[in-house]
Amino acid sequence: MRISPGLLLRRAMVGVFALAAICTPGGTATAEPGKEAARLSFAPRYRALQHGGIVRAANASISCRATLGTCAGVRRGEKLTTATGGAKAAVNGDFDMFYVDVDSDPNTYNSSRAEVRVPQGGRVSYARLYWGGNLKVGEQKPPKDNGRVLIAEPGGEYKELLADSVVGHRVARGADAFQASADVTKLVRESGSGLYTVAQVNVAMGRSAAGAWGGWTLVVAYEKAAEPLRHLAVWDGFDTLESREGEDPLVRLAELPFPAGANGRAGLVAYNGDRGSPGDSLTVSVAGRTTVLGDAANPRDDVLNSTIGGAASERVPAYANTLGYDSDVFELGTALRRGGDQLAFRLVSQRDAAWAGALFVAVDARQ
Repeated sequence: MRISPGLLLRRAMVGVFALAAICTPGGTATAEPGKEAARLSFAPRYRALQHGGIVRAANASISCRATLGTCAGVRRGEKLTTATGGAKAAVNGDFDMFYVDVDSDPNTYNSSRAEVRVPQGGRVSYARLYWGGNLKVGEQKPPKDNGRVLIAEPGGEYKELLADSVVGHRVARGADAFQASADVTKLVRESGSGLYTVAQVNVAMGRSAAGAWGGWTLVVAYEKAAEPLRHLAVWDGFDTLESREGEDPLVRLAELPFPAGANGRAGLVAYNGDRGSPGDSLTVSVAGRTTVLGDAANPRDDVLNSTIGGAASERVPAYANTLGYDSDVFELGTALRRGGDQLAFRLVSQRDAAWAGALFVAVDARQ
C-alpha cells in the first residue's frame, strides 16, 4: 500500500526489537488462547543454549489473480510498465488478489507448501507456526477464524490447529490485520524434514488501497551435537510499525555472550511490506556499533519488500514477489566480528503500513 508524502512526514512508522540474550526459558503467557488484542508487544517466546540452530519454512497464502496478463511476470519479480512507459515495482494494492491453493482438497480455499530442512542427525527441540493476513479487502473475512488453520506434515493429512496464545488483531490504515501462532513441536519432531502444507489462513481476496496480503512461517529450533554451541531465541508480537509518544521503544533483555568472529543469523516475519518503497531497514547494534542488514534479495533500505529469502528450501508455489508477505533470514556476518554481550535489533518502516510478527536468532555462544 502506498502512503501520501504528507502522511509520511507526519507519521513515520518505527518499530524496534532489541535482543540481548536470552532470558527465562519458556515463553510468552498463554492465558486465554484465542483471545484477541489490538497490540501485542514483542516478548521472548523460546530460548535455548544448545548445539544446533534454527531453520524455517514459509509461504504466501494469496497472490495476484492468475488471469491478469501481468500476474505471471509479477510473481517472477518483474516490474510493471507505467502509463508513461517507465517501470515500477508491483505491490498488492495494484491487483485483484486471489487465494493461492495448491492442494486437491475442494474443502480448502487457500493452501501453500514449504520445506523444513532439519540437518541430518538433528533433533527438533521447538517448533512454532505463525500465520496472518488482512481480513478486509474486496471482501471482509470474519475474525472468528483468525485463530484456526489446517496443517499437514509431509505425506500427511490436514489437522486442525488452534492458536494457543493471544491473537494479535488490529484495524488500522485501511486494513483489518491479524497474526496468530501455535506450538507444533510434537508434530514437527515426529514428522521431520519435508514439505509442510498450511491451509485456510483467514485472508481476504479482492482489491483495495490497503491491498490483500497474508502467509505463514514455521520456525524450527533443533539440537545437533556436531554443530557449534549457540544461543537460540524466538520473539513474537503484533503491531503496526509506528512511534508512540512517551514510550521507550527499546526492549532490553538479559546478556548474550558471544565471541569475536561469531557466526549468526536473524529471521524476521512481517506483513504488508511493499517492494520499491525505500525507508524500511533492519539494523543490529553491538556495543554501540550498528550494522544495516540486507542481502541480494533484500535491499538495505527496502527490507520489507515482499520476499521469502535467506535460506534455500523448496516452496510451492515459489513466487519471487509475495505481494505483501515477508519471511527472511539474514546473515549477521561482520556485525558480530568484535564479540559482545548483547544485540539490539531495530526495524524501521517509514513508508509502508507494515506489521511485525516474529523475530528469531541463532548466534554462536562464548565457550
